[in-house]
Amino acid sequence: MNAQAKRRPLLPALRSRNYRLFFAGQGISLIGSWMTQLATIWLVYHLTNNPLMLGIVGFTSQVPSFFLTPFGGVFVDRFSRHRTLIGTQILAMIQSLALAFLTFTGVIHIWHIIALSLLQGFINAFDAPARQAFVTELVEHRDDLANAIAINSTMFNGARLIGPAIGGLLIAQVGAAYCFLIDGLSYIAVILALLAMKFKPWKTTVSNVNPLQQIKEGFAYAFGFPPIRALLLLSALVSFFGMQYTVLAPVFAEEILKGGAQTLGFLMAASGVGALFSGIYLATRQTVVGLGKLIVLGPGILGIGLIGFALSRLLPLSLLTMLFVGCGTIIQIAGSNTVLQTIVDEDKRGRVMSLYTMSFLGMIPFGNLVGGALAEKIGAPYTLIIDGIACILGSIYFAKQLPALRKLVFVIYEQKGILTTAKS
Repeated sequence: MNAQAKRRPLLPALRSRNYRLFFAGQGISLIGSWMTQLATIWLVYHLTNNPLMLGIVGFTSQVPSFFLTPFGGVFVDRFSRHRTLIGTQILAMIQSLALAFLTFTGVIHIWHIIALSLLQGFINAFDAPARQAFVTELVEHRDDLANAIAINSTMFNGARLIGPAIGGLLIAQVGAAYCFLIDGLSYIAVILALLAMKFKPWKTTVSNVNPLQQIKEGFAYAFGFPPIRALLLLSALVSFFGMQYTVLAPVFAEEILKGGAQTLGFLMAASGVGALFSGIYLATRQTVVGLGKLIVLGPGILGIGLIGFALSRLLPLSLLTMLFVGCGTIIQIAGSNTVLQTIVDEDKRGRVMSLYTMSFLGMIPFGNLVGGALAEKIGAPYTLIIDGIACILGSIYFAKQLPALRKLVFVIYEQKGILTTAKS
């Protein structure tokens, strides 16, 4: 190892001022977002007592990501990602405060939640690809990109640990409305952080190409290159099957484990602990080389966790299995994000990351809808067992493709000097 490598800090992305601002503001806001997610599914279940309605609300909050995110990708390839994020955060703050107002006044109905969830979905369709592509502008050194993405995952899952734990306590003590209010106010932190950042003036990309043609080019580029295609398909599989537990968790908390809002908070926090451990591990890795093995292992760990959770009837065992669920999910999702950001061409970054968002966030609503409907017919435990088996089979299939995909990726790593850095 050379002297330069020895001097490299453990978390090099934090050397960049803009990234430190983003880290601080986003960390606060994400805690509020996880509180709102927990409060929403709890409120829906208590308004309707229907697993299918949990799936419908989950569907409406995410389905715009599937249909509109490709247009969001074209948008963030053309316009300032910084200004786009300021706009989306302001709109998201308004959405959360509206939810808080309706709940505080006692006039909240299920259609209000569905409508506001749909609005949040529209916001996310532009926010998510802008956020993914924006990371490259936050770090001053290109070598710090993988670390920045890994820290993002750690931050996301640190909030995933803290948010549901606080949310569960708040719901039990004072009600769901306070979760929505705190979430709305937490957006102030990330908006102030974004406004405090300093960038060179953004050069608007002038293009005479039709947006639909640009979307087509993005699809052709992503699905024409086997490694990118494999990462997108594996993320879609994990999102469709592996994330159904998030909307079925209230059923387990109340009907199977005989608990309440605090039990639900503990379950979601436990998955956050597993995800946090994975995020910390990824953040402390020195190179992107070798992530492929972890990416294909992630769905297998997730699948084992889901099956164990579905079979458990004891809270301590359920909490243990949720560690595996969180761990497997983040290894696959964050690892895929890191590799994609490393190998993608810069002029297509926004479009490719929009497809990544589409494969991850965009597939979740369809999984939620199917999971809710299936749980109503055969029960939540059997639904999650099916999900777990699907994730394990996906892990096995993509593991067999890994050697051929690795050869193609290593050509890009070699061109970018990543293999040389990893060996030094």
